[in-house]
Amino acid sequence: MSTSSLEMPLSSLRDAFDRVGKKQKLSISKSQEVIDQVRHEVEQALVDIQSDHVATWALVDIQSDDVATSPIDQRSILDELRNKLNMIAPLNQLEGSQKELNLSLNKYQKVLDKTLNPDISKAYRNVDFDPHTLHQIILNHFYREGLFDVADSLIQEAGEPEAISLRLKFVELHEILEAMKLRNLEPALQWVSENFEQLKECGLFLKLKLHKLQFVEILQKRCQADALDYAKTYLAPLASVHMDEIQKLMGCLLWVGKLDSSPYSELVDPSNWEKMTEEITEQFCSFLGQSSPSPLSVALAAGIEGLPTLLKLATVMAAKKQEWLAMKQLPVPVELGKEFQYHSIFVCPVSREQGSEENPPMLLPCGHVLCKHSIHKLSKNSTRSFKCPYCPQDASVTQCRQLFF
Repeated sequence: MSTSSLEMPLSSLRDAFDRVGKKQKLSISKSQEVIDQVRHEVEQALVDIQSDHVATWALVDIQSDDVATSPIDQRSILDELRNKLNMIAPLNQLEGSQKELNLSLNKYQKVLDKTLNPDISKAYRNVDFDPHTLHQIILNHFYREGLFDVADSLIQEAGEPEAISLRLKFVELHEILEAMKLRNLEPALQWVSENFEQLKECGLFLKLKLHKLQFVEILQKRCQADALDYAKTYLAPLASVHMDEIQKLMGCLLWVGKLDSSPYSELVDPSNWEKMTEEITEQFCSFLGQSSPSPLSVALAAGIEGLPTLLKLATVMAAKKQEWLAMKQLPVPVELGKEFQYHSIFVCPVSREQGSEENPPMLLPCGHVLCKHSIHKLSKNSTRSFKCPYCPQDASVTQCRQLFF
C-alpha cells in the first residue's frame, strides 16, 4: 500500500482524535468556569458572615445588655448563597459539555476499531515455508543487529550449525562499527585494505573517505603537524586520482581551531560519521553477497504496509473461504512504497497480471505494451492481426517485440 493510501485512514483517525482533544479542552474550560463561579459566591458568603459577626460583637461592647440590638443573621446569608448556587446550576452546565465529550470519545472508539483492526489473523493463510530458509533469514537478522547470543541459542534449538560461519563475518562488522563509535577507524581501514581487490572501485572511495575522516579528526583533536604527517603518509598516494578532495583537505590546515566557521565546515559535521557507518555496513553486506537492509525487516515492513488491503480482501472473501485459501495470486494489487521496489516490474493493463518469464511484456508497433498472454488472446492464438486496446492501430504477433527491464 502506498504512503498516500495509508494517509487516508490515518487522517480520519487524526481528525477524530483532534475532535476529542477539542471537546476535552472545552469541558475542562467549562468546569473551571463553573468552579470559579461557585468559589466566588462561597467566598463572598464567608466575607458577609464574618462582617456580621464583627458588627454584632461591636454592638455588644457598646450596650450594657448581653443581647445585641441587631442579631446575627447568618441564615439569611446562607439562604441567599443557596439561591445563587441554584441560579448557577453547576450540574446542568457541566452535564452538557460532558455529554459532548463522551459522544466524541464513543465516535473515536468506533474510528479506532474501523481503522486499526485488532484481529489480523483472518488475513493469514497457512503457507508451507522451508524451515531451513526461514531459520537462515532470522539468524541473518539477529547477526546484523549484533544479537549474537540470541542467534546462538536459535542455532542450537533449530539445529543449524552451518550458520556459525555467517556469525564470524558479522562479528567482524560489529567490531568495526563499535570502533567507529569511539572514533577509531583502524579496523575499518584494515578491512578495506585486506579486501581492496575484491572491493574494486568502491575500495578506493572507501579508503579516501575513511582517511578524510581520520585527517579531520586529527586536525581537530591534535595539531597541524600531526595532520600534515598523516596526509603525507596516507593521502599523498591517493592524490593522482582524488586531487580535488585532497586539495580541499589541505585548505583545512589554514583553519586550525576554527574549522566550524571555515569554508570547509561540512567536513566537521557529526553526520559524516553516521553516513560512513551506513556506507561501511552497506559495502560489507554487499561484499558478503547480501542486501544492505535485513530481509526480515523488509518483509515485515512490507507486510505491515500491505496488511490493510489484505484485511479488506479477507473480509470480502469471508463467504468464499475455500476460494480464498486456494488463491495463488491476489485478485487486487497490493501497492507498496518505492522503498520496497528493488527492480522494475510490469503489470499488463489488460489482464492486470504481473509480467514474468513465461508471460513477459511485449512492445506493440504503436508503442503500447501488453503482456504476451494478452496478445495471444487478442490475436486468437496468433492466427490473425488485432487492434491495440489503446489506439486503433493494427498489429500482428510477429511485429511485437519482447521488452527487458
